Amino acid sequence: MNTKRWRALVALAAVASFGLAACGGGGTDGDGDGDGGGGSEPAFNAAVEGVFNPSDKKGGTIKVANNGDWDSLDTGETYYGYSWNFARLYGRSLLMFKPAPGKESNELVPDLAEDLGEPSDGGKTWTYKIKKGVKYQDGTEVTAKDVKHAVLRSTDKTTFPNGPAYFEAFLDLPKGYDGPYRTKDMNTDQAIETPDDYTIVFHLKAPFSGFDFMAQLAQTMPVPEAKDTGAKYRNEIISSGPYMFEDFEVGKSFSLVRNPEWDESTDEFRKALPDKYEVTLNVNPDDIDNRLISGDVHIDIAGTGVQPASLSRILGDPELKKNADNASIARNWYTSINPTVKPLDNIDCRKAIMYGMDRTAYQTAQGGEFAGGEIATTVLPPQIPGYEKFDLYPAGEDNKGDVDKAKEHLEACGQPDGFETNIAYRAERPREKATAEAFQQALSRVGIKLTLRPFPQGDYFSQFAGNPPYVVKNNLGLAINGWGADWNDGFGFLSQIVDSRVIRPAGGSSNTSVRIPEVDKMLDDALLELDEDARNKLWGEIDKRVMEEAVFFPGVYAKSLLVRGQGLTNVFVSEAFGMYDYMNMGVEE
Repeated sequence: MNTKRWRALVALAAVASFGLAACGGGGTDGDGDGDGGGGSEPAFNAAVEGVFNPSDKKGGTIKVANNGDWDSLDTGETYYGYSWNFARLYGRSLLMFKPAPGKESNELVPDLAEDLGEPSDGGKTWTYKIKKGVKYQDGTEVTAKDVKHAVLRSTDKTTFPNGPAYFEAFLDLPKGYDGPYRTKDMNTDQAIETPDDYTIVFHLKAPFSGFDFMAQLAQTMPVPEAKDTGAKYRNEIISSGPYMFEDFEVGKSFSLVRNPEWDESTDEFRKALPDKYEVTLNVNPDDIDNRLISGDVHIDIAGTGVQPASLSRILGDPELKKNADNASIARNWYTSINPTVKPLDNIDCRKAIMYGMDRTAYQTAQGGEFAGGEIATTVLPPQIPGYEKFDLYPAGEDNKGDVDKAKEHLEACGQPDGFETNIAYRAERPREKATAEAFQQALSRVGIKLTLRPFPQGDYFSQFAGNPPYVVKNNLGLAINGWGADWNDGFGFLSQIVDSRVIRPAGGSSNTSVRIPEVDKMLDDALLELDEDARNKLWGEIDKRVMEEAVFFPGVYAKSLLVRGQGLTNVFVSEAFGMYDYMNMGVEE
């Protein structure tokens, strides 16, 4: 953990600059190819910009499947988008993204807090008032001290290697602070004050007008210190939301049932419709697709869309297609090229990969243009302000790669006959395996031999692809990766994947390959820029600088084909999460 990160921060004038691309505008045509209008009649894209099958009916059980395991159910260290989406069922953050379809989902609204944050001291201090009467499952009341403890424990990246690194970067924590377990008696009021049970005050190192976006992170979901068991808490979470855990079997399954202490009068946005959620872990992804179609499963929790094997089946059957939504997402499915692994410490060896890869094979592996996405050539996807179209490594008119240029760079890096390295991917994700195989086949044309190395998604970043010593020791030259914005602006997209200061020696960072001091400074400079247009231009310049180093192979700007489980109500795509919003779904019994 680098506590010096963002030491030069000054106010960011307007972080919120949204505008994700959606599919269509409303209504359906004669063959059921709707374009996002909602309603109760099944239609293609009915949940893209509207609410499909709206209902307030309570009861029933929603069945959920995960093709792997969670990185963590502990809200202090989880970092998968689907996990943040789902965590709102058992935890309440200070703020949250509005549970609504279309662009409304990018709006911040109060959750545990009474209102958005109140800035003072030029944006260095942020105050939130917490609602009274919010209770944990054991009947005790949530207090400001519980939120403080939750945030402080999340800064301990030894105990909690996953999770964003914003709070330890921005808060004015005392020198030498190493979390509430290792520095238990250290006074942290200079960073977070709780003058009473219902007031929490955050003090930053420097002004930051986008702090409300940090207040919506799952890390602000309260954790009572008396019940905190450190790393074991992930298996014994105390709920502050409408549901609590039941029948937890590590690595296999768990259930959520109603929290009898949840008071809907304190909760403006949660409907809490089903009586129960049954979650099964480590389910084969093709099996999940089949069970979605047959009605045995309601939600594929990963939210990345159906597998290639199911794609043609759904699109070719009008009845199945009526229950699907094709969502555009502010996400880049990419591959990290690790400069810490020889011979990829030589930029020409990295450029050989950039030129040698077949982009069309990458797109096909991800599901094709329709369900995988558009071929990418940049870090930023088009939906993020600051995006500029450019291509530093042209792959030919057919996008199948420039073999001659690849060989030219192999010669320049002293590896004229190629070299060997490994490529990592998440074992539970067939698309990532297919992508790794596409790399293997394409790069073999220039003598680069890749060995595939699958790892479990739950520990992918903390133990393997995101663990710097493991990467070097095990020769992980490439790692299949993917990223969607924590919030949809240049900072929310770039900061956790291109800033070298978020890379942690113990692992857990989503940035595995970008180690460019100049980029770190450019990020700081962008936050000094008060003019929105000028700031967005700087995000684009950071994009180009990262691409110049050939440590980031863009794959596709993501799209996904999502399937609505049979009988679900209140189904809509959240632009904030890039998948269905899980918080207010119901089910017809």
